[in-house]
Amino acid sequence: MSSFQALRFHERGDVRLDKVTPLPCGSDEVRIRTAFCGVCGTDLKEYTAGPIMVPSPDTPRAQTGASLPVILGHEFSGTVTEVGSGNSNFKPGDRVAVKPNMADAQLGTPACSMCEGGKSNLCTSTAYYGLDALSGGFSEQAVVKTSNIFKLPDSVSLELGALVEPLSVAWHMVHSSGFQPGQDALVLGAGPIGLGLLLVLKVIGARRVIVSEVLEKRSAQAVAFGADTVINPTSTSDPTKGSSSSNPVVREAQEMTPGNLGVHVSFDASGLQATLDTAIAATRPGGTIFNVAIHSKSLLINPNDLLFLEKKFTAGIAYTAEDYSAVISALEKNADFAEKAKKMITSVVPLEDAVEKAFKGLLEKKEDHIKILVRGSRD
Repeated sequence: MSSFQALRFHERGDVRLDKVTPLPCGSDEVRIRTAFCGVCGTDLKEYTAGPIMVPSPDTPRAQTGASLPVILGHEFSGTVTEVGSGNSNFKPGDRVAVKPNMADAQLGTPACSMCEGGKSNLCTSTAYYGLDALSGGFSEQAVVKTSNIFKLPDSVSLELGALVEPLSVAWHMVHSSGFQPGQDALVLGAGPIGLGLLLVLKVIGARRVIVSEVLEKRSAQAVAFGADTVINPTSTSDPTKGSSSSNPVVREAQEMTPGNLGVHVSFDASGLQATLDTAIAATRPGGTIFNVAIHSKSLLINPNDLLFLEKKFTAGIAYTAEDYSAVISALEKNADFAEKAKKMITSVVPLEDAVEKAFKGLLEKKEDHIKILVRGSRD
């Protein structure tokens, strides 16, 4: 193939389909024929307000050489078509999910203390396929490091393979929070990550999961995914069972837990002042408020709300190889998890329609969609 099609971000509001020259496949790399790539809120943010993570032409990403225009898309799956000379673990025809974040080991830089400690998601040199690297998922092909691909079992489709990335985010957050089987949780926001959190919480054995969501269709999806209670935070009703809170989400979190103490962990997947306040109030003494959202502006917090009841506020980012392996294993072994995860896919569009039907579709009709996949190669 002398060239291939790829969706590249040029500048704010300008994402277009370009003809791109294929990259060589290095000894520690593979070439894949991209199958599906999910549209993430990060892609939408670059489109409407970028460049943010995408490097500008005057400051290319040192470790990858990438700068505008870049191929977007970091939630992708595909089929191996070429393997580098140093590869012994993969072969053409292997179906794979791509972990987009690269750390020192992939970038050829000395290992930082985070990498040495097994926390490659916090690498000081992190770069991502689909944002600040030369390949991305909204394309007909991609060249990626061998250590960034994970084989998919026969029972896991390539569509599900494109969901491994957002599900790995959820998996990483739940495990980083310290949440334990048999505990209670609150998830604020039923978008793709919020629903992923709900699914993972149920897989690992949460006793009860409350979901807070305003949009009706997303609320209905949360119910279908196994939420024990879904609350519209704008609703009103009289407190019962001992709770005196006027906040319906806080009230539900207290009333459904023993002693009206609240949940063990609140996951804020919305990133609003209102959801942060709710998460703190709904969490039991000694519990954890875990931030998952990327914020567009600073929020206010009163440390006394944490101090007097020893509540903990923490956060997480991305995923590790262990998270990817765990999610793929769960999709293979837990049919209910896989079936519900696939229902997150609300539309699949061809690469040539990605801007109009995927990007603009999500921006203009948010309530109609959870996850839109873009089909890469037409083969």
